[in-house]
Amino acid sequence: MTIGIPQIRAFVAVVDTSSFSGAAAQLGISQSAVSHAVAALERTTGRPVLTRGTPARPTLLGERLLAHARVALASVTSLEDLARHRDSGLHGDLVLAAPPSVCHSLVPELVERWRTDFPGVTVSLFEGDDEEVAGWLAGASADMAVLVDPPDAPAGAVLLAEDGFQAVLRTDHPLAHLAAVDLDDLDDDPFLLSTSGCERQIREMYRARGVPLRPAHRVRQLGTLFAMVRAGVGVSVVPGLVAGMEGPGLVLVPLAQRLTRRLVLTGPLHRPWHPAVAALLAGMEQRQVA
Repeated sequence: MTIGIPQIRAFVAVVDTSSFSGAAAQLGISQSAVSHAVAALERTTGRPVLTRGTPARPTLLGERLLAHARVALASVTSLEDLARHRDSGLHGDLVLAAPPSVCHSLVPELVERWRTDFPGVTVSLFEGDDEEVAGWLAGASADMAVLVDPPDAPAGAVLLAEDGFQAVLRTDHPLAHLAAVDLDDLDDDPFLLSTSGCERQIREMYRARGVPLRPAHRVRQLGTLFAMVRAGVGVSVVPGLVAGMEGPGLVLVPLAQRLTRRLVLTGPLHRPWHPAVAALLAGMEQRQVA
């Protein structure tokens, strides 16, 4: 017995919606049809792939199958788009994954440009930290992603920007008026480490100084980070592209250390790209990444 595409679709939809009823609504079929499709998959595997609780979750076997199931569905979707629209222009429903700073600064313009240039293509956004974004792309939850400092990028990937780092200070901080701030100058204040995507680069800057990084607090959400700096809890370092997100009472001052991060827009690293992804990236005017 083989595994069919309807079985895979039902399984992934239950995982994504955490329920059989949610999967039915997402797929536009009855809840009974979803249950039968999952049951057929489990007859093939010989073991349960989902727990029937609230919420419904993948079993250990289900977790092992999930990444492969997403890749299979992404490939089938690409084939269906090619067959359905072979004579009527470019079409597709794509998911773009990107870190918060990129979503704030670069994504709105990208999405608007794509909407104008490729009206048959719909792009939805997943926002997450660097590891989440890379994981979504690898696991086929996203069709394309903005990766930070990827060691390798496939042909067709696009360099969106090279982003420097800035200190986050209260406007009444003694260093707030400077044109640039050295990391050494921040040692007098408790350091708040942003873990939402730039921790690796910040640690690299501290290693280059030969000084261990000992943050007073580790903060995931940028909004929380800015609120803590505004309250006088400490200072921080963030990517320059967050400019405009900090709100009143704070200032971003460039660091004297010139470490930058490379933001690369790419399709999947180890599987074929959706035709619409290839077209969107090929149509961009930024220079290509080697």
